[in-house]
Amino acid sequence: MQIRQIDFEGNFLIIQGKTNHVKYDLGEISQKLLNASLEERNTYQISPSGIGVHWPLIDEDLSFPNL
Repeated sequence: MQIRQIDFEGNFLIIQGKTNHVKYDLGEISQKLLNASLEERNTYQISPSGIGVHWPLIDEDLSFPNL
């Protein structure tokens, strides 16, 4: 699955693919995102491969190869 969009619901990261979505607890995957402001969370870039995400305002990179 390639990442199409990213949303946040409380302390959860929701990754939207073309036909499904996956929900992650921020406390388990990234303390930087857990403590980030709404602006910092919503400022991201999806990698050309479609499996990685970069948040430039907090210098955080995560990849989701097994979506």
